[in-house]
Amino acid sequence: MATNTATIAEKILAKKSGKKQVTPGEIVEAQVDYVMVNDVTGLPAFEVFDKFDTTPIDEKTVLIPDHYVPNKDVKSAEQAKAMRDFARKYSLENYFEIGRSGVCHQLMIEKGFAAPGRLIIGADSHTCSYGALGAFSTGVGSTEAASAMAIGRLWFRVPETQKFVVGGRLRKYVTGKDIILHIIGDIGVDGALYKSMEFYGSAIESLDLSGRISISNMAIEAGGKAGIIPPDEKVFEYLKGRVRGTYEAVYADRDAEYCETFEYDASDIPPTVAKPFLPENAVPALELSDITIDQAYLGSCTNGRIEDLRIAADIIKGKKVHENVRMIVVPATKEIFERAVEEGLVKVFQDADAYVSGPTCGACLGGYMGVLARGERCISSTNRNFVGRMGHKDSEVYLANPAVVAASAIKGRITDPNEL
Repeated sequence: MATNTATIAEKILAKKSGKKQVTPGEIVEAQVDYVMVNDVTGLPAFEVFDKFDTTPIDEKTVLIPDHYVPNKDVKSAEQAKAMRDFARKYSLENYFEIGRSGVCHQLMIEKGFAAPGRLIIGADSHTCSYGALGAFSTGVGSTEAASAMAIGRLWFRVPETQKFVVGGRLRKYVTGKDIILHIIGDIGVDGALYKSMEFYGSAIESLDLSGRISISNMAIEAGGKAGIIPPDEKVFEYLKGRVRGTYEAVYADRDAEYCETFEYDASDIPPTVAKPFLPENAVPALELSDITIDQAYLGSCTNGRIEDLRIAADIIKGKKVHENVRMIVVPATKEIFERAVEEGLVKVFQDADAYVSGPTCGACLGGYMGVLARGERCISSTNRNFVGRMGHKDSEVYLANPAVVAASAIKGRITDPNEL
């Protein structure tokens, strides 16, 4: 491969492994900028780490309890305590306790760890979220996370790269969530297996950073190793006064080689819902208007940002949640929660009889704070709708954007917000 035909993933992995160029399929050992673990994946990582007889690299290690906090039972309390003890034992600076924390992927972005050109790993599959800022970020196992905390490096197989171009203008109430559901509906949940997905086009450029994060976040739902969007002024502006250290934006060469290219017209993408039990079961929300729901969930690393809350609050303002529905709203971090209070969004939700919680991942993974009973249906702004994902194996999860979630909460059935 000539040096001037590299994709973003290839350029970042080459730079971090000290090479001029890398080739898809090649194994490299690369320096990681940060390694993140949460309360679920932390405990096994700490058990492995303690066998190394060394200390973690403080500036590269990030510990964020978010899945089962505040703790729901003794087991989850022990998990959180293991993280707390590990942070204290090694005097680790980047530990985020309850009350100043939130959902790990949003916090990694807010606290300036994620930035263009960086190589970030996390012991959580949705670590690919930071690709929205032009980073190569990917999920790893707890053992790999432990070794990276110790030596600051990890091996990678250089992925092939797919190019996704979404041109044209998005329709009303169509977001980044709909774009990625539409793409996964097209290529399938294994359509990007161990590939880096790069996203381009006027529709992508028009999205705010929140919408882009939704896209990168769900690259893993297509099997992707990473989901990367070239950084622009929106990213640079967001990082001002927020980013840690310096960064260098990386872009693909004009004649970079892609294993596949997919093109879409944004005007063809409607408000979209993924039916159970796979994110690839994507259909227009209008086609599901006869599906009644028991719960509407707004939150998670996919759609728990202030922009998502604003969209939902705008739809629900002055209305009431349907009498047969419970609506749960979970801002992804403390910062988002505070802004939602300041902007009056929390009052809008509470006036509509929705329940608003502090940040936690609990409901998304069927842990707590929104678990579904047998036969119940939930319209959810989360990223997965596998069997039993949010509770009982005989419950159902329908994935949608925040506007669809809010409209459905009002109507008591899956609703395209344009109906309102």
